[in-house]
Amino acid sequence: MSTKNSIVDKRIIKSKIALKESLLSLMQNKDFKAITITDIVQLADLNRGTFYKHYHYKEDLLNEVIEDVVADLIISYREPYKQMENFVIRELNSSAVKIFEHVEKHASFYTLTVKTNVLYGFQNRICIELKRLALEDLSNIYTNTNNKIDNNLLASYTSYAILGMMIEWVKAGFQHSSSYMAEQLIEILHTAPVKITYRTNPISE
Repeated sequence: MSTKNSIVDKRIIKSKIALKESLLSLMQNKDFKAITITDIVQLADLNRGTFYKHYHYKEDLLNEVIEDVVADLIISYREPYKQMENFVIRELNSSAVKIFEHVEKHASFYTLTVKTNVLYGFQNRICIELKRLALEDLSNIYTNTNNKIDNNLLASYTSYAILGMMIEWVKAGFQHSSSYMAEQLIEILHTAPVKITYRTNPISE
């Protein structure tokens, strides 16, 4: 890639980040329907032409924000096991858990998700994604106390449990650090009566 193209790409990335941050900031205090493209570009200190280079409508911008968050959620969820062949839940340590760092990184987005109806339905999207990852990436190969556990139900149980911790953290105004939340998740997992080992499936990048 030429230096010129690299500079252009960096400008595009910078402009998009500014537009996304502007939109999320406006959505904290204003209904999405009432937000105009002029509002977005003025707060981002950009012009309307820059907006239309990348998006047709404000909905396109919001959709990209959502997909960015989902993509980062997937990366953070996979972090503890991405290089493992066997993933033993009870051997997991808190430093490997990155999902709360992800929530903290996207704090303004998750605040909207939890405390308003602006992003209605996204909580369900989180559960769907977490459940899909558990079923696609991880194959349950050993259940110590009950080999009749349905993997589909187990995946649902864990996804809703993680979401519940995320919601409570956001509701409390991020009172605790992300590392504290990770430590709490590990403590909860370590006290679970069922010992579960997963065999990781190949992850497509």
